[in-house]
Amino acid sequence: MLQRKMARAPIILLIGVIVAVCYSTAIANAEQYMKYKDPKQPINKRIRDLMKRMTLEEKIGQMTQIERTVAADHVLKKYSIGSILSGGGSVPATHASAEKWIDMVNHFQKNALMQRLGIPMIYAIDAVHGNNNVYKATMFPHNVGLGATRDPELVKRIGAATALEVRATGIPYAFAPCIAVCRDPRWGRCYESYSEDPKIVRSMTEIIPGLQGDIPAGSPKGVPYVGGPDKVMACAKHYVGDGGTVKGINENNTVASWHELLGIHMPAYYDSVIKGVSTVMVSYSSWNGVKMHANRDLITGFLKKAQRFRGFVITDWQAIDKMTTPPHANYTYSIETSINAGIDMVMVPYNYTEFIDGLTYLVNNNFVSMSRIDDAVKRILRVKFTMGLFENPMADYSMAKHLGSQENREVAREAVRKSLVLLKNGKSGDKPLLPLPKKASRILVAGTHANDIGNQCGGWTIQWHGKSGNTTAGTTILSAVRNAVDPETTVSFRVDPDPEFVKSGKFEYAVVVVGEVPYSETYGDNLNLTLPDPGYGIINNVCSSVKCVVVLVTGRPVVIEPYLAGMDAVVAAWLPGSEGQGVADVLFGDYGFTGKLPITWFKNVDQLPMNFGDPHYDPLFPFGYGLTTEPVKAN
Repeated sequence: MLQRKMARAPIILLIGVIVAVCYSTAIANAEQYMKYKDPKQPINKRIRDLMKRMTLEEKIGQMTQIERTVAADHVLKKYSIGSILSGGGSVPATHASAEKWIDMVNHFQKNALMQRLGIPMIYAIDAVHGNNNVYKATMFPHNVGLGATRDPELVKRIGAATALEVRATGIPYAFAPCIAVCRDPRWGRCYESYSEDPKIVRSMTEIIPGLQGDIPAGSPKGVPYVGGPDKVMACAKHYVGDGGTVKGINENNTVASWHELLGIHMPAYYDSVIKGVSTVMVSYSSWNGVKMHANRDLITGFLKKAQRFRGFVITDWQAIDKMTTPPHANYTYSIETSINAGIDMVMVPYNYTEFIDGLTYLVNNNFVSMSRIDDAVKRILRVKFTMGLFENPMADYSMAKHLGSQENREVAREAVRKSLVLLKNGKSGDKPLLPLPKKASRILVAGTHANDIGNQCGGWTIQWHGKSGNTTAGTTILSAVRNAVDPETTVSFRVDPDPEFVKSGKFEYAVVVVGEVPYSETYGDNLNLTLPDPGYGIINNVCSSVKCVVVLVTGRPVVIEPYLAGMDAVVAAWLPGSEGQGVADVLFGDYGFTGKLPITWFKNVDQLPMNFGDPHYDPLFPFGYGLTTEPVKAN
């Protein structure tokens, strides 16, 4: 009996050891399994699982967006930074290749993933007319030109092409589209607006499914959507009323009734939210004296609650600093007021420790509630999970081939053709000048914008404000003319030709290309809207001696009434971007003119602001105006 008991003892001990090992293994496996990392789990469960693991410091880190120049390795690991951006012109190297961009983005991402919970960061960039910071990217016409096309399907294709070119550089987030309704062309961002008419702006929100993909049928309203590795997060901006400020002064005050705000500036946001836009950027401007970044009623009350927007709300660049005069005068107030208004992510972009420390203090001292922080982080994580960033955080080098591809350039060229608005075609009693004959003995091309890709692309091109000169790859209008005409036609070019040269040149006709120099934002605010010198002088010198078509390369209507009688034909080409061949396609009749004015062309600036439907409406060319031509069959 005693022997039998002694024999059983090792067996019982062994069973106990096995049970203990199995239990320990089960506990270890349970601890190892993290629901938020399981793509089979519903997104809401993944969000909840991750958030319960996060510290306050990690949550505030997710709410922080910093500029690439301060995104040091240790910063990303320590602070759990939610997003990094390239400001205008902020690049890894001059003329950096797509691969160089991907190298940079992946380096940042590797460091972000080393943080305790391995939450990937989102890299963001302004891609407002193509991936416009990047050398050799396709530069599409700016929005004002796209508004002239009246073609939402084309704009959707532009969105899809832009998404490919943004992904070509490893970036998943584009700060586009701008859905401002420009009510005064004196505003320096008017070219970023599709139209003065909210109906046209609403129709152009088709760029959002182009960028992000079409939301699946039956998707709940307001939930963000990104359709795969060839799509990017979009950003509807700038919420709300940015295009309605007094005298068009950038970042200023929009004076409007609630009815006017809802009827003019808000409608495109309804469409954007319904189409699943991932983010909304708040405007620097004020509505009836209240800074938009402080407007809880409009951000939380109307956008998040009434419209049921489920993506995240982001500030503009250093925008919370600008909530005080002078900027940054009371940063603690700016943080508290903006976060409590409903801001989810702050584009800091440099003084991130001050922001993080300030918001931490405000939470710990009950000035900002933990529920408000959790709402912000939930929204940010929802977008990250939705776009598959946890499963595929690293950029794909195989996408690099899409940067500046011929296929995308053809889409841009089509957009240029459809954006051109023919304002005049022939002097009174004369036959129309356009389309121009391809076969001629000698023709003249003149003007500051004829052979300048930088001028042709405008602001937000390679640099924040853009720059005149040979800034990126593309086809200038001069090159386009030379490509279009008969090989036996002699094309002479002078930027600012001497009147005697014009008179003695025996030119059959001239193409004069003049316009505004590149600008962006406040630097483009302009109370007189005249062409810079020597624009009008070139028009007079050429058009007084030879039949001429004047091509205006501008981001908005400009003063032309005093000079109109002397021009045989006038074309508004807006800011056509890199594919100038589209201008020649229509000038020489391969395609007809079809564009319509997206914005009223005034007689003089004293009439401004003046929009169609106003009692004092007396334009030089009304909203919707545009002469048409038929294609030349021989071409």
